[in-house]
Amino acid sequence: MAQSSLYAMGAATTGSLLLSDNLNFWAGERQAPRPGATTEPVYEPATGRVLCQMTPCGSDEVNAAIESARGAYAMWSKMAGMERARVMLEAARIIRERREKLAKLEVINNGKSITEALADVDVAWQCVEFYAGLASTMAGQHIQLPGGAFAYTRREALGVCAGIGAWNYPFQIAVTKSAPALACGNAMVFKPSPMTPVTAVLLAEIYREAGGPPGLFCVVQGGAQTGTLLCQHPEVAKVSFTGSVPTGKKVMEMSARGVKPVTLELGGKSPLIIFKDCELDNAVKGALMANFLTQGQVCCNGTRVFVQRDIMPQFLDKVVSRTKAIPVGDPLLDQTRMGALISKPQLDKVLTFVREAKEQGAKVLCGGEPLVPSDPKLKDGYFMSPCVLDNCRDDMTCVKEEIFGPVMSVLPFDTEEEVLRRANDTTFGLASGVFTRDISRAHRVAEKLEAGTCYINNYNISPVEVPFGGYKMSGFGRENGQVTIEYYTQLKTVVVEMGDVESLF
Repeated sequence: MAQSSLYAMGAATTGSLLLSDNLNFWAGERQAPRPGATTEPVYEPATGRVLCQMTPCGSDEVNAAIESARGAYAMWSKMAGMERARVMLEAARIIRERREKLAKLEVINNGKSITEALADVDVAWQCVEFYAGLASTMAGQHIQLPGGAFAYTRREALGVCAGIGAWNYPFQIAVTKSAPALACGNAMVFKPSPMTPVTAVLLAEIYREAGGPPGLFCVVQGGAQTGTLLCQHPEVAKVSFTGSVPTGKKVMEMSARGVKPVTLELGGKSPLIIFKDCELDNAVKGALMANFLTQGQVCCNGTRVFVQRDIMPQFLDKVVSRTKAIPVGDPLLDQTRMGALISKPQLDKVLTFVREAKEQGAKVLCGGEPLVPSDPKLKDGYFMSPCVLDNCRDDMTCVKEEIFGPVMSVLPFDTEEEVLRRANDTTFGLASGVFTRDISRAHRVAEKLEAGTCYINNYNISPVEVPFGGYKMSGFGRENGQVTIEYYTQLKTVVVEMGDVESLF
């Protein structure tokens, strides 16, 4: 197997890596760009320098990838679940064995801290292992009918599935979409974000090295045009998309023309409710985890932090102190806890949100400014200081709209009834959280929060065994957990008559 991207990882440091590998993958190998194709630069967020060139796939390349996946599906779907499981377990082993190098490349392409990237890779191999364990459990139901007749159901693979990933968790999302799809007997064509194209192709190589048939997991690079080709392709049986609400609507519309099922994991503006009877230090840590992972670029982040008025001063004192102490800088250093935002436009967008919040009356307690680390090689990176906003109101832009950056908006509340009404007053419904020592209140609030996930006395933990997905405009369908098998299979009913046919004619 070609591992050219990983060979350089051992000695790589921030600002030192240049990649020239082909980033498309089908028919069991990396594919060279078509002659004369236009390339797009891919930047290293920590330095602002060009990391590599990405060549978007056109219709011919997408057709070739899907044709390759169809060939793999014909073989893979006929294998026993135990056979598929063996391949997937080997893939999980390879990911685990190469976790440091995979994480390092993820950091260079994405900007998040190496500590987080290592955790992401661990979630990835655990995900493949989990679905390998489910591959042999695909079972239907037997239904006894009158006169000795019976019926049974079978779970069957869909065919070639399309996965469209986001830039905040490039490798992990490629895994969380492909692992359940492959366990069920499908093949997948995956399109990473054009800003983070380099690690998904490594996953394709790993599946191939583990013994998967050529074409089992293909990678096509590109932006909206390539995504459109996937959604509209007649041989694509299902589309799973992670990204923004506007793009999700387009994916759903395009897929509907072919009556394709879709899974949409979209944006969020999630509430985190902190009651006065909470364990305050845990609540503060939960609020930090709910806002500053991956530089705040997490769809399920609890960015509306509702704090009961009685403890607001103590909460703000502690959360601001800890926010100011977050080490921001070179994401490949072990001590760094916050790296660079994904791009200059994203950094500018987040800083604009902070400026607008101040104009609307919010008070910046800390951060919210461009940050230039002391290391000269990082001077052009996309860094900012993590921000806490006080004096926020429900009608402010920073409270209503998804910022996707390290900005925490803190809002006071008085009563449970009041905060539930305010927490649910949003078009989003991806996640939510509550901190309280009152177990009855915790479950009562969790029941009433309109969100696909509710964390009690914690935030942003995502075991692969637990389903994840949204309510309302945060999407539908689920990723992770056993239930995802239902989203990558279709149910067939077989009715068997054991006697004579009773006919009305």
